[in-house]
Amino acid sequence: MPESVTPRRSPYSRLLDKATRILAMRDHSEQELRRKLSAQPTFPGKPKAEEDPFTPEDIDKVIAWCYEHRWLDDAHFASRFIASRGRKGYGPQRIRQELQSKGIARDISETAMLNCEIDWQSMARDIAERKFGEPLPTEWKERAKVQRFLLYRGFFMEDIQAVYS
Repeated sequence: MPESVTPRRSPYSRLLDKATRILAMRDHSEQELRRKLSAQPTFPGKPKAEEDPFTPEDIDKVIAWCYEHRWLDDAHFASRFIASRGRKGYGPQRIRQELQSKGIARDISETAMLNCEIDWQSMARDIAERKFGEPLPTEWKERAKVQRFLLYRGFFMEDIQAVYS
């Protein structure tokens, strides 16, 4: 009986499958996708796979293919990320910093922040009331605690001061 030998798939097709699996889970920025595609998986206790490594050219082709098919869009990612982090109670400063760390250009993140329909002042008030109760503390020491918490969450000082006005 002849042994059936399966032909090896090209690195490009394996990389395209990997990108498809990654993008099926959630939106990613281009920088995140590049990082994940370039990472070679290693599993403890298993020998290294005898597969060809991915070249930067293959990664560039896969990224271009994802852009062509609209699977990758930094502007769309930024707007969805802002909405997601806003629902979790994070403020605009922290969200901007996280977008920057994910490789989103400043102009794209600023446009997405301007187009989002989040009222940051009312969100800051809601989060403070949820954490510290209603009415909010007015004693200086407790008020400073509320301010520190909201600053940590990424709200601007103007939004925090509006909570008390």
